[in-house]
Amino acid sequence: MVPTRPRDGTADGGAARSADALLTRMVRASAGRTAGILLCAAAAAAASLALPALLGLTLDLLLEGHPDAGRALAAVVVLTAAEVGLDAAVALLSGTVGARSTAWLRLRAVRRLLAAAPRDVSRFSNGDVATRLSAHATEAGAAPAGAAQIVAAVLAPVGALVALFVIDPWTGLAFVLGLPVLGLLLRSFARHSSDTVSRYQRVQSLIATRLTDALGGARAIAAAGTLEDERARVLSPLADLGVEGRRMWSVHGSAMARSGVLMPLLITAVLAVGGVGLAHGRISVGDLLAVSRYAALAAGLGSVAGPLAALVRGRTAARRVGALLAVPPLAHGRAQLPPAGPGTLELRGVGVNTDGVWVLRGVDLRVPGGRTVAVVGRSGSGKSTLGAVAGRLLAPDEGEVCLDGVPLDTVAADVLRREVVYAFERPELQGATIADAIAAGARTAPDEGVRSAARAAGADGFVRALPLGYATPLEEAPLSGGELQRLGLARAFAHAGRLMILDDATSSLDTATERQVDRALAHEVRPGTRLVIAHRLSTAARADLVVWLEDGRVRAVRTHAELWRDPDYRAAFGRTDASGHREER
Repeated sequence: MVPTRPRDGTADGGAARSADALLTRMVRASAGRTAGILLCAAAAAAASLALPALLGLTLDLLLEGHPDAGRALAAVVVLTAAEVGLDAAVALLSGTVGARSTAWLRLRAVRRLLAAAPRDVSRFSNGDVATRLSAHATEAGAAPAGAAQIVAAVLAPVGALVALFVIDPWTGLAFVLGLPVLGLLLRSFARHSSDTVSRYQRVQSLIATRLTDALGGARAIAAAGTLEDERARVLSPLADLGVEGRRMWSVHGSAMARSGVLMPLLITAVLAVGGVGLAHGRISVGDLLAVSRYAALAAGLGSVAGPLAALVRGRTAARRVGALLAVPPLAHGRAQLPPAGPGTLELRGVGVNTDGVWVLRGVDLRVPGGRTVAVVGRSGSGKSTLGAVAGRLLAPDEGEVCLDGVPLDTVAADVLRREVVYAFERPELQGATIADAIAAGARTAPDEGVRSAARAAGADGFVRALPLGYATPLEEAPLSGGELQRLGLARAFAHAGRLMILDDATSSLDTATERQVDRALAHEVRPGTRLVIAHRLSTAARADLVVWLEDGRVRAVRTHAELWRDPDYRAAFGRTDASGHREER
């Protein structure tokens, strides 16, 4: 039995390790700029560490009236300017690394989704994919810079703590006594923040999924008068989002508040110890000024909570985006198909398992080259899955599919997409204009080929009636369902290869246009094999052969006239009248 695919990649046991590996790859992709962040941050930390000592020295020189006090003061100004400039460079580089890492992540996720089988991609809803590629990719993209900032944020406090011990060990010891409490605080924050962020992001995806579903069915909602019910359904997770959001910021605020109390207490304790040292002559007035500055720098350990929160959110978001990258690509080989092959299609013991259910099982089928074969069966019998396997939009879980004797899994992807063409019930068109949408494919069709294909599909008339004809922007063309199908057919005709698979691609056409398409397939489009997923009786009747599917298995392969004698076959098309013709309902 084929294992059931997980519904959500974030639930996998190795999700955390995968997220860390993904973040590591992002860091490597922008290694130069990330190294620049670390170098500039290290230099800024060095400047901030040198500044208190220089300030203390300058104060002592001024109090003593030393002639070098002016030069020391000028050095303070230069060092301060250098620190400000370096901090600005860190901010600029962090923004650049975040943007580049986000783009790197989105590009690879989109490429992986486009290279995968549609079945594997379909386990993510449109809204979920959009959320993962937008909000979650942005948060994950900020993680590499956040990690660099955490390292940088630790440098100055650690150096300041060392400086406290150098100036007066008692001041350093006073600060160290509070560090265990700070460590426990940050550890608790990281653990609880990760859980709340994960739940918050899941609710975000749920709302986005429901919203995209509602937008896709807007006409049905308006016709049914269920607008308020649908609005309530889409927005019902807002309560959970609010709970998780408040919990997330409560954890963050609690950590910041506690560190905000702890750090001033530590600074006060260090100053008190330094004051005692001044009173006993262990340190000078300038040293006490340096101690106060170093104590403030060392207290910067508490500010690590900010970049730590960003890193936690980024790591959690990386798990969700990483689930998209974990979708397996559809494998292809490098083989070529025989030149001028007839398009003979063979399925040998083909089986397809989806979530533990065999949609197809033990399918043996041979479609002779140049023939038109209709695939019929009741809803759920596996017709569309057979069409997807036949052109390798889906890899079978068992068995083999061959075209002109060559196994499809060994054929080069560009060759396969050039020689196997699809037309769907609901075609998705790409391109700036109508002409671009028809021409788009594995090979670009010439202008005359675009118009010829449109005429064959019965689309030329309504396209010419548009304001700019074939140059009309696609998003501005008011297309009905039938017109959209005709453009999808035109695109298939313009790129016709040795095998054409029509998955209910004429369901929205009127009878006259459907017959025109049939004539075009027979006389105007490049000759080849046609595999037609049929729901209409007329489509099956005009085919050379009919493949009758039932429960994922081939029940019979004969002509429509021969199969029509079987009442079970007739029942696959719904009710029929006394003469054996289907009653339209």
